[in-house]
Amino acid sequence: MFHYLNPKRLYFAVGKKRFWEFVILAAFLLFFYGPILNLVMLAFGNVYDVPGIIPQEFGFRWWKFIFSQKNLVSSIALSFIFAVVTTVVSMVFCIPAGYAIARFKFPGRRFFMLSFLLTNAFPKIGLYTSIGILYYRYNLMGTFIGVVIIHMINTMMFMVWLPAGAFGNVHRQQEEAARDVGAGPFRTFLTVTFPMAMPGIAVGAIYTFLGSMEEMQGTYLVGIPQYRTMPVEMYSVIAEYPVMAGAVFAITLMIPTIFFLVLMRKYIGPSAIAGGFKLK
Repeated sequence: MFHYLNPKRLYFAVGKKRFWEFVILAAFLLFFYGPILNLVMLAFGNVYDVPGIIPQEFGFRWWKFIFSQKNLVSSIALSFIFAVVTTVVSMVFCIPAGYAIARFKFPGRRFFMLSFLLTNAFPKIGLYTSIGILYYRYNLMGTFIGVVIIHMINTMMFMVWLPAGAFGNVHRQQEEAARDVGAGPFRTFLTVTFPMAMPGIAVGAIYTFLGSMEEMQGTYLVGIPQYRTMPVEMYSVIAEYPVMAGAVFAITLMIPTIFFLVLMRKYIGPSAIAGGFKLK
């Protein structure tokens, strides 16, 4: 005997399910985007007094203030310089390492790969303290190269793991086909291997650039007072000026992140990221 569903009950059940899906989605959006919206609101607030929910006056007062301070503007330029140099140097050293890991089977390969995770496996302040002792010994405190090394330590995991996974996904038959028509090893790498691995390399470069842009603790310990980057200055801005100035500086720090994510959006995805973390 067949039982037919009541259309009204079915409509009610579907509507109830969609209602709770909407509630969950709304809660997620509020949790995720609420702080960002509040940050943007504060950045354009000329006057804000607690416990007000929104600023009492809107405008560009604190934007003008931030960009009129020479030390703050110079810290923005300095952060870009460190990020570019760190990314380029990391690519020079880490791409060959990633290729070797992907192409050669050697004893301790897995341990070598996992060793890059150690810098992110425990609080970094302890690591920076140990590095500081070495820096004093080799006169690297307060030097440009010393800050670059600190930035590289925090980003080497991405610049080794992701390119290694990308190189590992390039089929050897394609490289052998190029060799069969007369291409040498170096030309084969430049014309076949490197372009096919470019998505993984690009993702690693993006993470390296953004990681360098936001690095603060290590830069503060080894770079002060000679090198004050955006994250370092941001802490002093938050401590010394109203919250609106800190919001402006935070948004300024976020702009490069948004720009590069949009620019390289075709390389950023679950498959590209997961592919770089495969240990075969």
